[in-house]
Amino acid sequence: MSLFIVFEGGEGCGKSSQARILCCRLLRQSIPAVLTHEPGGTLLGNKLRRMLKRKEGIPISPEAELLLFAASRAQLVTEVIQPALQQEKIVICDRFSYSTLVYQGHGRGLKLTAIEMINNLAAQNLKPDVVVLLDLLPEQGLARKSGLGDRFELEELPFHHRVREGYLKMAAFDPDRWLVIDATLPKRRISEIIWGKISQLLPFPSGSEALSTLPSPAVQGK
Repeated sequence: MSLFIVFEGGEGCGKSSQARILCCRLLRQSIPAVLTHEPGGTLLGNKLRRMLKRKEGIPISPEAELLLFAASRAQLVTEVIQPALQQEKIVICDRFSYSTLVYQGHGRGLKLTAIEMINNLAAQNLKPDVVVLLDLLPEQGLARKSGLGDRFELEELPFHHRVREGYLKMAAFDPDRWLVIDATLPKRRISEIIWGKISQLLPFPSGSEALSTLPSPAVQGK
C-alpha cells in the first residue's frame, strides 16, 4: 500500500531528523519508502531552493516567492512523489503545501484563498494521509539553529509566531489528518509517538528494533 506522510514545523523543530528516523525504520522492516524534501528534491527544485534560501542575492517579492515554491512543488510531485505512490511506496516529505500556507500566507500576509488555489495546482490536488507537526515556540527553535541562518531564519520573531499560529489553526481544523507533537520532548520519545501513529496504517505487524541501528535512507532528488 502507498502512504503519503508530510512533516511540518517551524525553524529548528527537528522535523528533518524525525523524517529520516521514520524512513529508516520503514526500510529496516523492508517496507518500500522514499524520503524527499521541499523546496528541492529534483534538479529544478534544488536550484530554486538555493535561490529561495540564500540570505543575500536578488530581492524576492512575497508573490514571486510563492510561485517559486509552487514551481518546485509541481516538479517534485510529478517527478518523485506521484511515481513513488503509484509504485505502492510510502513517501515521506519534509515540508509540503502547508509550509506555503503558513510562511507566505500567515507569515507574509498573502491571501490564503489564492495560495490554496496555487497549491492545489502545483500538488495536483494531492493531500497527505498524515501530517506530523512538531510544535515548538519560535524562540526555542531559533535558539537551536547554528550559523548565520537563511532568509527565513533571519525574519523577525513576530513572523515566526504567525507561522506557528498558522500551523496550529490548520491542525485544529483537521485533527484526523494532523499529528501534533511537543517538539521539546526527547528525540526518541517523539519518534515513538510518530511510529505509533504510522504503524497503525500499515497492513502488517510492525517490529520493535532499536533506532540506533537503523541505516541511513537515500533522499530522493539529492
